[in-house]
Amino acid sequence: MPTKERYINLFTDYGFKKIFGEEPNKNLLLDFLNELLKEEQGEIRNLTYLKTEQLGDTDIDRKAIFDLYCENERGEKFIVELQKSKQNFFKDRTLYYSTFPIREQAERGDWNFKLKAVYTVALLDFVFDEDKDQPEKYRYDVKLSDVDTHKVFYDKLTFIYLEMPKFTKSLEELTTRFEQWLYVIRNLNRLERLPDSLREEIFEQLFTTAEIARFTPDQVRSYEKSLKYYRDMKNSLDTAFDEGKEEGREIGIETGREIGKAEGQREIVINGLKQGLDKKMIADLTGLSLEAIENIAQEIHRKEV
Repeated sequence: MPTKERYINLFTDYGFKKIFGEEPNKNLLLDFLNELLKEEQGEIRNLTYLKTEQLGDTDIDRKAIFDLYCENERGEKFIVELQKSKQNFFKDRTLYYSTFPIREQAERGDWNFKLKAVYTVALLDFVFDEDKDQPEKYRYDVKLSDVDTHKVFYDKLTFIYLEMPKFTKSLEELTTRFEQWLYVIRNLNRLERLPDSLREEIFEQLFTTAEIARFTPDQVRSYEKSLKYYRDMKNSLDTAFDEGKEEGREIGIETGREIGKAEGQREIVINGLKQGLDKKMIADLTGLSLEAIENIAQEIHRKEV
């Protein structure tokens, strides 16, 4: 069924890439990163999109596929990830991803090991369990710091996590331009028009780009496919969680929740594969590894043969 929303949902894979991952809209990502990092970065003047698939040093090494990967005019690298559902060891994943732009800076021959800064920015459509007791803290800036003094020990490796469900400010409560960005990211698909308080060139471009009525028929189909999968994923996880809680009454709440979560993830994978969705997208939505997705795909194939 076609969506009745005027603007795309930025938490869909298609919506996120449409706004932040296309060359004609590169200035949108540039503006967002400048607001996010202006206190330590100054002004980023230019961004270059880089290949999102990163390979290990050998054939047997695991690879990484970033949502967005770019470089500024100073050679500093930026990984920008959208995570739509909770994933086991997501913090481990972001740390692992950061090793690729670090290793690719290695020079052959005599090299002094001087590195350019690496930033990993994660937009989260969920809240980490360990952060639920801080409902007003939605931004986490992480660097290597000394335990005793809390001073930054190394400033070239930065992780920024934005727990978007915690950002609940209304339009009237926004006090900074960065908050305006977060408001648009969180609420874009719920809005019927560009708010008067956001009428400036960058947001006018964003809202024009995000207006579904301007899409070609192929773009509409691609977006609706992405949106359907996003909604199915949310519904499957919610249903599985409720069923897991019920089953938990018999075998223990936590165990029941884990069973429900696993069943929901598996259902999402199967539905996504049948719809022909990209395995990387399915992995991002479910929090499962690409290897796990491939195993389920092979299992489906064996049953169909």
